[in-house]
Amino acid sequence: QVQLVESGGGLVQAGGSLRLSCAASGQIYGMGWFHQAPGKEREFVAAIGWSRGSTYYADSVKGRFTISREKAKNTGYLQMSSLKPEDTAVYYCATDQTPGIWDPSNGRHYDYWGQGTQVTVSS
Repeated sequence: QVQLVESGGGLVQAGGSLRLSCAASGQIYGMGWFHQAPGKEREFVAAIGWSRGSTYYADSVKGRFTISREKAKNTGYLQMSSLKPEDTAVYYCATDQTPGIWDPSNGRHYDYWGQGTQVTVSS
């Protein structure tokens, strides 16, 4: 049974920083982070190819968020800086654990999802 365990959410003032972690089991080919604000669709935030470390970002977070992974620990991270109130959402990590074609920004290309962690940015 594959499990994803997220941690690191919380309340922060605008301009502040948070780091989210996602510990996974099993063979990972890619990891992504998505967020969902109340009343809105789930949106892609960032993703990383597990083997080579290639990174992908939504335009809204480029230059502010950094995705990384620690292969030895099977853990991914999302460092969020210069946070804005509009970043407030539940953040989910997800893993692609099926070899083959992977679209980093497409939620349908992920096999497993974390439980979600709330990030709230106050103005």
